[in-house]
Amino acid sequence: MRYEIRVEGHMSETLAKAFPELDHVLMSGQTLLFGHVVDEAHLYGLLARCRSLGLRVVEMRQLPE
Repeated sequence: MRYEIRVEGHMSETLAKAFPELDHVLMSGQTLLFGHVVDEAHLYGLLARCRSLGLRVVEMRQLPE
């Protein structure tokens, strides 16, 4: 499964390294994280990582394969 997680603000390169399994791009006041998610547990782990780093998730969606 491929997912896209949009978070508020521009993440630094150092902070983006907390998500080595995802690519990222900065866009108009937000950061878009995207990539392959193995399963639901992995997805919840990514969201927990966002929360623990103080990132506000604006949108999350599954992408077509």
